[in-house]
Amino acid sequence: TSHIPGASLFMQPVQDLRIGGRGSSAQFHYTLQGDDARDLFEWAPKVFQKLRSLPQIVDVNTDLQNKGLEANLVIDHAAASRLGITTQAIDNTLYSAFGQRFVSTLYTPLNQYHVVLGVDPQFWQNPEGLRSIYVRGANGMVPLAAFSHFERRYTALSVNHQGQLPSVTFSYNLPPGKALGDAVTAIEKAMDDIRLPGTIRGTNMGTAQAFKASLANQPLLIAAALLAVYIVLGVLYESLIHPLTILSTLPSAGVGALLALLAFGTELSVIAFIGIILLIGIVKKNAILMIDFAIEAERRDQLTPEQSIFQACLLRFRPIIMTTLAAMLG
Repeated sequence: TSHIPGASLFMQPVQDLRIGGRGSSAQFHYTLQGDDARDLFEWAPKVFQKLRSLPQIVDVNTDLQNKGLEANLVIDHAAASRLGITTQAIDNTLYSAFGQRFVSTLYTPLNQYHVVLGVDPQFWQNPEGLRSIYVRGANGMVPLAAFSHFERRYTALSVNHQGQLPSVTFSYNLPPGKALGDAVTAIEKAMDDIRLPGTIRGTNMGTAQAFKASLANQPLLIAAALLAVYIVLGVLYESLIHPLTILSTLPSAGVGALLALLAFGTELSVIAFIGIILLIGIVKKNAILMIDFAIEAERRDQLTPEQSIFQACLLRFRPIIMTTLAAMLG
């Protein structure tokens, strides 16, 4: 559909669990909130054009709908006063013509019917129908066009809100080979370049917001997990050194996993992250197997630490290879 002028096609897979609970034409969201809807509607198109120019995101769209047509009736009060027409008379006439004024009720033996006053439907179709409206003045009926005119302008079809403030949400997808972190960083830099007024604030929403929140807590969670593992292993071996020996095998495993992802051009997705966790678990289990045997050989056979760990490597090689291959084949 790219060759059709003015048409945009957005395709999105249906998800049972949508982070953020927001439906849109793309997967990720960035929301502007403003104290004044007029300022928000003025700056939202500028932000939209800026986001469309970023190479880190594609399929940029917005829920801003401010291109609805509106006819605003402008009254010349000085001319109306000369003709003996009050503002109340103008309001009453317009309400009788277009406001569905309730004027009476017809009663029958079986039912009752409301009588509603209004002009013929042909005068509803466009603002030109206002030229056929007459208002009672001091000297008789006066056409509405004699002391007023109407102006066409754009207006908002709907005003979305985030919480209690009016908002405009921009949705976007990621191009192949681009990470969500790069997109979030590029959007934040673009917002700094635009220099939004103080009454307008931009925030990541939905999946992008969850991603940013997870990055903020990730180092703390990793440190807490390593501390928990260290305490458990320290209690198991009654030592402060052996847990560090086991944990020292984990960095090389993580680096090897990342190098493997780079070698095969695979993204660090949720499935890949689960695979890394599985790999770290296997490597830690392998280290525990060898440390267990080495400690036992050092205590029972009076071997040196170098001799005991060497014997552990020789004897534990086969079960380590078996479990590793079983995990890979599984």
